[in-house]
Amino acid sequence: MPSALEYTPVGGDCQDLLERHFITAFRHGYVRCQGTVLPVYYKQFAEDILNLQIRDDDIWVCSFPKAGTTWTQEMVWCIANDLDFEGAKVKLPERFPFLEHTMLFNYEKVLPMLPDFSKEIPRFVKDAVGYINDLPSPRFIKSHLPFHLLPLQLQRGLTGAKVVYIARGVKDTCLSYFHHCQLLEGFKGSFHEFATLFINDSLCFAPFWDHVLGYWKRRDDPNMLFLKFEELKKDLPSVIKRTAEFLGKEMSTKEINILCDHLSFEKMKTNRAVNYEEVIEINKKYKFVEAEGSFMRSGQVGEAGKKFSPDWVQRFDQWTEDKLKDTGLNF
Repeated sequence: MPSALEYTPVGGDCQDLLERHFITAFRHGYVRCQGTVLPVYYKQFAEDILNLQIRDDDIWVCSFPKAGTTWTQEMVWCIANDLDFEGAKVKLPERFPFLEHTMLFNYEKVLPMLPDFSKEIPRFVKDAVGYINDLPSPRFIKSHLPFHLLPLQLQRGLTGAKVVYIARGVKDTCLSYFHHCQLLEGFKGSFHEFATLFINDSLCFAPFWDHVLGYWKRRDDPNMLFLKFEELKKDLPSVIKRTAEFLGKEMSTKEINILCDHLSFEKMKTNRAVNYEEVIEINKKYKFVEAEGSFMRSGQVGEAGKKFSPDWVQRFDQWTEDKLKDTGLNF
């Protein structure tokens, strides 16, 4: 592992805001690593993540949280597995595990008090890196890490592994991330406080624009496919076709239409293999979070523009304009 990994406090007024509203039974603090905000528990996994052995046939889906990751994972898995809808009945985190799952949820303090809970934690949650190491090929792996914190072999292009990155407009990402953090990660503050943390690059996996642009700069790499949530919403068949070509798969028009139906918001929202209802039920059972809601809420483009105050719309739009100037990227 490189010795250059640098840890610093989150810093500023936002550190107090973050710790006041986002410390939970399973999240005990935050740190910046190479500028990226992560749970302090990440330190225990950094070396294993950076040194993860990458295989030539690995397929990764990477994103900032709530950019359409689950939708993209299901699309990629189904294409790569020749529309094996029977196999797709297995829970998504089991067949497409999340590299950072363990470091996001540190249950060490609650397990002694909840012996029954330990029996309900699957290995892909309590030992994500070990679970991924032991998976047979081809492996499907999800990550929310910025490019510069991915496993070193992946960063250096030392294998034939493929990476699909999914990006989404910043306002919709922020709104969806707010609801997600309330429902699954125990955030207790207001939307105004969450948006303040978001725009000040002080939430997990932030800075947002550094994350997106870190992958965007590598969009011409033959093993990188850069997608946008808005493209999937506008023309899903075309995105499926592009993704299939990237993965070396041929799909007929009929197969593309069948997959489009499987990936429809209505089907995804009620599909227990992908909608995380089981996780929400466990959180409620053990009172880890108190918020009500569903993992998949609306799946719309532009919803945030209707729910943000005019001031927040202006601030996010100006932020976007400043960050995307001369990058060639737009939403």
